[in-house]
Amino acid sequence: MGFMTRPRRLFLAFALLGLGFVTAACGATTRPAGQVHVLTWDGTVNPVMERYIDRGIDTAERSDARAVVLRLDTPGGLDSSMRGVIKRVNTSRVPVIVYVSPSGSRAASAGTFITMAGHVAAMAPNTTIGAATPINSDGSDLEGDLGRKVENDAVAYIRGIAELRGRNADWAELAVREAAAVSENRAVELDVVDFVATGIEDLLRQSQGRPAVVADAFGGVRTVTIDVQGAPLYDNGPSVFEELLYLIADPNIAFLLLTLGGLALVFEVIHPSGMTGIPGVIALLLAFFALGALPTNWVGVGLIAFGFVLILAEVFVTGFGVLGVGGIVALLLGGLILTGSNQVGFQVSRWLVIALMAVVGLVLLGFAGILIKARRMPVRSGREELIGAKGTARSRLDPKGVVVVRGERWDAIAEDAPLEDETPVVVTGLDGLRLTVKRDPASVKLLPAAQVGAEPP
Repeated sequence: MGFMTRPRRLFLAFALLGLGFVTAACGATTRPAGQVHVLTWDGTVNPVMERYIDRGIDTAERSDARAVVLRLDTPGGLDSSMRGVIKRVNTSRVPVIVYVSPSGSRAASAGTFITMAGHVAAMAPNTTIGAATPINSDGSDLEGDLGRKVENDAVAYIRGIAELRGRNADWAELAVREAAAVSENRAVELDVVDFVATGIEDLLRQSQGRPAVVADAFGGVRTVTIDVQGAPLYDNGPSVFEELLYLIADPNIAFLLLTLGGLALVFEVIHPSGMTGIPGVIALLLAFFALGALPTNWVGVGLIAFGFVLILAEVFVTGFGVLGVGGIVALLLGGLILTGSNQVGFQVSRWLVIALMAVVGLVLLGFAGILIKARRMPVRSGREELIGAKGTARSRLDPKGVVVVRGERWDAIAEDAPLEDETPVVVTGLDGLRLTVKRDPASVKLLPAAQVGAEPP
């Protein structure tokens, strides 16, 4: 019976791990009818949240659920993902109740839009909502014509949401233009949300009997009455797959994984061992996994890949550093444009890119020094290096025979024949495929001085 090598075992382990993730991601899409599906999101608004909400509402629709409750705690996030979540709420065939909870949570920035878009909007005690002014990715204000354009677009969008749900459109505009924010009780007084609920049971009790305009199966809308009294709850939280994706779906982490994975593969090509190749492949797979959930500019990915090709070429081709410098420049440009520049809040930190390129440059400089020393060494073929090598006779040399040098069998001729089998020898010359050898001087045992010239008994 054959055995499995270590690389194959590792490959099998990661294949099974990947299968587990796929299984987790493709779990059951239906539940018993008549339940209230509870979704929970605690984090930034990003493409992972968008996918999670879409999956949760889709499961509720397939299961003929009575309603979806979205427990929300977010500081805000990506504008495009926020709009994707709101679009999914607006096209939901079941009522969506957005609940800012637990106590101490907030629905800031993009969370304000999502909360006001719910068919029912509620807040737990000691929660806040508002501060929805668009800002730049580094936290600075958007200035000039671009700032006015983004702000006016956000105002129009949030006023439309508020008017659709019958909420305070004037306050919604203030939340965008002046970063207005209020607590839960003030939000109810201003008609920003519908009520304050102390928990899920209280939330469902106060939601009971409220009208909700939901989508129908034919692309239109219909008005339904929310009926959640006595309905069992189904906690449909993020899957392991989605939690992992949320951890790495960050432009900076994706860039780190992509860069470090590429460097690991370069080292593996230079010095094959599997110790850097396997982690490198894993890092690259995780990087592409994350980039698939981000607004990725694939030209940036191409530049990064081209940069590593140039760096690898520098190792094997005498480019006098030009290829290496070109590779670092390609990596730098690729990192700076890795995500779409029009996506506020989802760009790779330029300082991270510069710092990482500095490290790559230092590593490449070290390699260049080693290569320069190696290239200045005199070139010697493998056969010439046999001169002076030691071996052992594997037959009697009188004067011809066979010797073993560095684990290889050679035809040889002895200068000081005859030499017996197992005699230590040293190579003194090479004639075609035949070695010239002599007895290894280090193996000759000297007689004690008292015995020199003594007559035999």
